[in-house]
Amino acid sequence: MPDSVDATDAQRPARETFGSRLAAAMASRGPLCVGIDPHPQLLADWGLNDDVAGLERFSLTVVEAVGSLAAAVKPQVALYERHGSAGMAVLERTLAASTDAGVLSIADAKRGDIGSTMAAYADAWLRDGSSLAADSVTLSPYLGFESLRPALDLAAQYGRGVFVLALTSNPEGKSVQHVGGSDSVARRIVAAASAENQRYDGAMGSVGLVVGATIGSALQDLDVDLSTVRGAILAPGLGAQGATPADLRATFGAAYPTVLATSSRGILAAGPSVAGLRAATQETLDGLLA
Repeated sequence: MPDSVDATDAQRPARETFGSRLAAAMASRGPLCVGIDPHPQLLADWGLNDDVAGLERFSLTVVEAVGSLAAAVKPQVALYERHGSAGMAVLERTLAASTDAGVLSIADAKRGDIGSTMAAYADAWLRDGSSLAADSVTLSPYLGFESLRPALDLAAQYGRGVFVLALTSNPEGKSVQHVGGSDSVARRIVAAASAENQRYDGAMGSVGLVVGATIGSALQDLDVDLSTVRGAILAPGLGAQGATPADLRATFGAAYPTVLATSSRGILAAGPSVAGLRAATQETLDGLLA
């Protein structure tokens, strides 16, 4: 953050925080995030070419279909990067379309670095005026949670949010995240996020965590208490990856009211029709709210 605040900033009204906006969206629409994952196979299933035109048609169709239903959408950045600069331009238009549709965006970029490099990542994804600015971005803390400081502070400054990887469901994650047992790496990340959210007023802070929906008993095994975080828990894995709403309730227990469940392929497989995507989204929401 800058050392001083200029006169323009001093006159600007305080922004509503990302945590407050997300809490309102989850309360009014339900706790669902729809992943926008333009995998080559999904593009083919939709009858689209694996090129920039197919990428854009796919992305904007998803936003059109779910923008009034889901609390958030989550474009997978890598699937745009693979198309080069033209793919990243499609991502920019997808983020802009999400804003126009009134749905919050989570750029699934998993950025993490140190010093000026982390500051540059923060500037790209969280600064007003950046063509890649999203409502929030996913971050990797494995160079140390405090290495994320430029993004944490810029998010707070601009009313945006972050989701920090904590407990992922991929088997390889255990080799880092579970180390330490009852004083595990994951437990320390959760504690750091909880401390960071003390800077925010209201029911929900703007520092969320990524915790896989299919982690099973890991929270209990590692003595991790997510109910203290006071931030949203982004939980990928609902639907095609195998997790059900009942699994989410069992896995997250007391923290379930803060869980933002993510479904990608389970909903996207219902495309390319807008009606099919909307029906799949509503069916998923009904299961989460039952």
